[in-house]
Amino acid sequence: MRTPLPRFSFALPTTVFVILASFQSAGLAENSWPQWRGADQNGVAVGDDFPISWSEEEGVAWMSESPGLGGSTPVVHRNTAFMTAGIDGKNYLLAYELGEGKLLWKTELGDDDGKKHAKGSGSNPSAVVDGDSVFAYFRSGDLACVDFDGKVRWQTNIQDEFGEDSLWWDLGSSPTLTDDAVVVVVMQTGPSYLVAYDRQSGKRRWKSDRKVDAPNEAAQSYTTPITVNVKGEEAIAIMGGDYLTLHRSKDGKELARLGGFNPTNHGFFRSISSPTAEGSIVVCPYARGDSLTAVDMDQLVDGKGKDAIVWFRDDLGSDVPTPVVHDGKVYLVSDGKRSRGTISGIDLQTGKTLWSLKLPKSRKSFSSSPLLAGDHLYVTREDSVTHVIGPLDARKPGVVAANELGDGEMTVASPVPLDGALLLRSRGKLYRIAGK
Repeated sequence: MRTPLPRFSFALPTTVFVILASFQSAGLAENSWPQWRGADQNGVAVGDDFPISWSEEEGVAWMSESPGLGGSTPVVHRNTAFMTAGIDGKNYLLAYELGEGKLLWKTELGDDDGKKHAKGSGSNPSAVVDGDSVFAYFRSGDLACVDFDGKVRWQTNIQDEFGEDSLWWDLGSSPTLTDDAVVVVVMQTGPSYLVAYDRQSGKRRWKSDRKVDAPNEAAQSYTTPITVNVKGEEAIAIMGGDYLTLHRSKDGKELARLGGFNPTNHGFFRSISSPTAEGSIVVCPYARGDSLTAVDMDQLVDGKGKDAIVWFRDDLGSDVPTPVVHDGKVYLVSDGKRSRGTISGIDLQTGKTLWSLKLPKSRKSFSSSPLLAGDHLYVTREDSVTHVIGPLDARKPGVVAANELGDGEMTVASPVPLDGALLLRSRGKLYRIAGK
């Protein structure tokens, strides 16, 4: 039985770069969802026309069988979706045409190394896309740059360079893009680090150690770093190993750090839910879903330490799903034993709960992260049921629809917006949802 987490010993005060894609063509509208949580890494779709209700029999534009095993969220560039999978012992990057769901190509990228957990695989990290390339990363340590025709431009293996990782479970951290590099973070028991490779050449630009004193499994993290703007400079925010750290993106130098997220030195506070930010405030879920902390990054870089904390909550949080932050609000999917299925809207500046609702009870939890699309929040459960919550501008949003697909096949990937549609990936299928 877990020991209850005490309150932080902080004295609490009371108090991105945007990449928009709006393409039009005579046929399908072109789309952009270049990384796991979208262009701004906050889980917010551009536009307001998205399906509300669907089922396996109605509202599905197409369904495509997905070969192999993978949990990565698809990423989208114009009329193509990219996702990873392990097939017959090999890593693959897959490309799907979005008009009819046809598999265009699959490119082999090393040996598959995963499946240490029922929800996991060697292909859980999502790819990232820039203007002419796709970058894919796997549990095996393979990192590759592939062009839009499936040709490998460059490839390296991070574990061959820096040693095999010591994670107890399957890798979940996706790469992130900076102005000119692709960055991967490895947080584990033993030496942890972040490393950047030039997008065009694959040459290593820098490597920065990330030293922490987190005990046992608490040193291990499955979170994804995010690119942020700190005092007018591009930086990388990383949550894990009991610390929030900020790093200058051009050379990986640590700008600031904040500890105290594990005041009792709990040995098993591995972290999965990633940070998310708006303006100078970064929201940090921690403690296996038992805490949520908002930090002013500018103040942290100014040396204010714990006084940079804007607010702290130890009565709610999220263990696996990463929150949405948008327009001064935080949208949180709680997945703890007592809080499972509680959806909350929180004021970003104060931490005050604006509204909350409880989804119907289920034995299934939530591994995908919510999507804010239009005036609704899309929350996909592990059995492929997507609850649509809204309207979000109402005083008390409600459950508008509960949409089931297939036979409840395992889903850990997050929903992805298209122009007037959604992409949903289960273990064995990829769906384009048009709605009824």
